[in-house]
Amino acid sequence: MNYGHPLEFGTFITPDNTDPANTVALAKRSETLGYDLVTFQDHPYVATYLDTWTLLSWVAGETDRIRLAPNVISLPLRPPSVLARSAASLDLLSGGRFALGLGAGTYREAVVAMGGPKRAPGESVEALDEAIDIIHAMWDVGGRQSVRLRGEHYAVNGAQPGPLPAHDIPIWLGAYKPRMLKLLGEKADGWVITLGDKYISCEGFRDGNTRIDAAATAAGRDPREIRRLLNISGTFARERESFLHGPAESWVEDLLPLVVEDGAGTIILMSDDEETLERFAHDVAPALKEAAEAAIPGGFSRTPIRRASALAKRRAGIAYDDIPASLANVAIEPGDNAYARVKSTYMRGGSPGLVLRVHNTQQVVEALAFSRANPDVPFGIRSGGHGISGRSTNDGGIIIDLGQMNRMEVVDEQNRLVRLGPGARWGDVATFLDPHGWALTSGDYGGVGIGGLATAGGVGFLARQQGLTIDHLRSVDMVLADGSVVRASDDENPDLFWAVRGAGANFGIVTSFLFEVGEIGNVALAQFLYDATDTAGFLQRWGDAMEAAPRIVSGEIIMGGPRPGQPMVAQALLIVASDDPDTVIAALQPFASIAPMYNQNIALMPYASVMANAPDTGYHQGRGEPISHSGLLNHVTPEFAANAAALLHSGATYFFQIRAVGGAVSDVPSDATAWAHRSANHVVSAIGASRRRLDPLWDELRSSFQGLYLSFETDRGIDRLHDAFPRQTLQRLRQVKATYDPDNVFRDNFNITPLANIR
Repeated sequence: MNYGHPLEFGTFITPDNTDPANTVALAKRSETLGYDLVTFQDHPYVATYLDTWTLLSWVAGETDRIRLAPNVISLPLRPPSVLARSAASLDLLSGGRFALGLGAGTYREAVVAMGGPKRAPGESVEALDEAIDIIHAMWDVGGRQSVRLRGEHYAVNGAQPGPLPAHDIPIWLGAYKPRMLKLLGEKADGWVITLGDKYISCEGFRDGNTRIDAAATAAGRDPREIRRLLNISGTFARERESFLHGPAESWVEDLLPLVVEDGAGTIILMSDDEETLERFAHDVAPALKEAAEAAIPGGFSRTPIRRASALAKRRAGIAYDDIPASLANVAIEPGDNAYARVKSTYMRGGSPGLVLRVHNTQQVVEALAFSRANPDVPFGIRSGGHGISGRSTNDGGIIIDLGQMNRMEVVDEQNRLVRLGPGARWGDVATFLDPHGWALTSGDYGGVGIGGLATAGGVGFLARQQGLTIDHLRSVDMVLADGSVVRASDDENPDLFWAVRGAGANFGIVTSFLFEVGEIGNVALAQFLYDATDTAGFLQRWGDAMEAAPRIVSGEIIMGGPRPGQPMVAQALLIVASDDPDTVIAALQPFASIAPMYNQNIALMPYASVMANAPDTGYHQGRGEPISHSGLLNHVTPEFAANAAALLHSGATYFFQIRAVGGAVSDVPSDATAWAHRSANHVVSAIGASRRRLDPLWDELRSSFQGLYLSFETDRGIDRLHDAFPRQTLQRLRQVKATYDPDNVFRDNFNITPLANIR
């Protein structure tokens, strides 16, 4: 039978250490010839062979596209826990191009001579069985804290899993005997076998497939999960002499039944002759693929086959089988390797049932329609996944992840208009704008995604000079709850545009933002470390200094509970939007005198350098449920300062922050956007580990607040919604909600109920 795997081609090159440059050159030539895979045998006991793992690593660095695999690795000489880390590391370094071919160790005397274990054939199979479990456990970064497995041949006692591979590394087994074939059917992802007189015949290949299929079915697996990889060799000649000895046309005739009838999905040419590699690539591979496509009803399957082990991790309530074909390659399920990278956010641990990493607006429309067809599961939208409120993940629900929609473009240079995708990160935006001498106020951390911040408000390092991020928004393109795609601006759907600026998560999915950005030169970044022993007095003096400062000054203080035996300290980060030293010093002088300082540092730099404070890669690994509160404050009064000092000294918060607004933020009329609390000069937030400890002390501060910033609030009670939006604003938002989302599809992020649903 054919297993539906798209036909691929590889090379099998001798790891010759007498001419290592030629070995590498042949691997590189394999890539330029269009082969999908390059493999090397692994016999560490052969004196004339290079070490295969070192060779694979070197070739990975010398190539860009071609995938790599050992054909196959000698397990007895490579401990499985270390092998798992090596494989994951090489996969990461190569950009997800590695496959792990494993062998039980056929040459037992040679293995023993190298210091390896002496095992009988049956014991070798048992050891391989245990090794596969250990390797999978070591790759299960998102599913366990430590690995503890004990078998007859291998034991792992509390090893830390990881690193997480770049992709779902397949494990292929080199197997001939029935017991190995049974193990392969139960646990492996591919069968690597060599065709030839000394190895296996075409009939033997067919019989082996039958055994593997039976073992897979008995184990509850789909045999199509297992790719069949066939090592072949032959010679080209003018006339056909025998099997794989003749012209290219006869090679195609010989191989076609193995692909169409016997399910070979990968044909690997064993040759160190460059001319043979070239002739096969040019004359055999494309003709064989074309003939196979024509001979298989419906052609090769393009839908990936998920492992039975992955299917077992699906969550109830989601119609996985109904996922549109257009989303199949962007759907990440709990059983997928990539799941650990997408399940959690910056601070919140999640376990969604499905993450759809969409790439364009049409996929957003289809993903939203699929979510609506599964109405009983939670549903969230994610841009960068940094939001403190953590609503962009959930338990058992669907997430539409916009992270791949990260395009940035200048639309109108004269008017400083730029269009940004929701998945771009603010650090990248700052870098993109920097060559033009532009900047857009945007939070204080470069790893934050655009979508969440640019629909909620946007309190940034340039807030007092430029206002909120939403104040620079000129239009949005968005997908509404019914799947329609609209533009909202002051001229088109103005009521929707008003609502998006401050409460956007309730109204649709923004797929692009048009901003008018500001001009800026170098800025001064000042970092002060204060003695805040007089905590209440320090807070009040800080508030007074910020409110009196010129608008070119914005910034924040960050504090935590005092450490035993140490004084209370406060860290200040201040931005002065000027590159004139005298102006900078004059603007900062009042802040330098509000309390004794342990340290200070002031540097002139591009704004892009200020925002380059997040790692370029990586993924969120939040755990648990964050506990965070927020409030908008007009002035730091003595009452507020005293209550805040009590909170800090209690130890109930490990992160307390006051960020500056006011200035240009207050220039915007309170009814111009859904962010209505324009009189506030400060945004206050606190994060704690215990709601029982934090909440009562935070309640003492509430009487001082004039509103709150939902992006820093985790209490989703109705009272918080009333804190965030004044009565008239909330009433208007509910009217807009009734127009654009009457069924309340977008309900997971501080839900504004449609007006018609109010009782």
